[in-house]
Amino acid sequence: MFVLSSPSGAGKTTLSRALLAEDGDITMSVSATTRPPRPGEVDGVDYYFVSPDQFQTMIEGNALLEWATVFGNRYGTPRRPVEDSLAAGRDVLFDIDWQGTQQLQQTDAASDLVRVFILPPHLAELERRLIGRNTDHAQVIADRMARACDEIRHWGEYDYVLVNDDAETCLNEIRAILKAERLRRKRQLGLANFVRGMLGE
Repeated sequence: MFVLSSPSGAGKTTLSRALLAEDGDITMSVSATTRPPRPGEVDGVDYYFVSPDQFQTMIEGNALLEWATVFGNRYGTPRRPVEDSLAAGRDVLFDIDWQGTQQLQQTDAASDLVRVFILPPHLAELERRLIGRNTDHAQVIADRMARACDEIRHWGEYDYVLVNDDAETCLNEIRAILKAERLRRKRQLGLANFVRGMLGE
């Protein structure tokens, strides 16, 4: 389970898309949300769009690995698709915040969790990126900046922390982390059988 977290506007979505486009061994975890779809978003691709009642049923049925309320809407990770992907030997990329990451850390699969936090080069750049999107009003941007500061305070809970002052450099660092984590002994499936065969045991 490969987590990328960052404050809104730090480039996490761009980096996630680039990684998914080039690496066929990792799949995106699609979150469920109670917020309405934005123009161009597709149910089951961008998010699973569900009603508040459906989301509550998922919580009560233990159908979510993690969930949180963000800006008045609920977001969560459906358990079954993640477990099916991991069982098939595929890595799963999570685009979640520190609250969700903490909850994943408390699951049975926590030993297979890799946490990466992405920082903006500075807060002024983060605000410039949010304004440049032209999607939010000034108050929404102010709220996002306040939330960004709260998110950044949790950087110390992550295994890796990167500063995204250049997207390609940051992507290369993410590639290096993913490669190193895949090479950990515990993740090299079949290695024990290979060594036993080599030794004729």
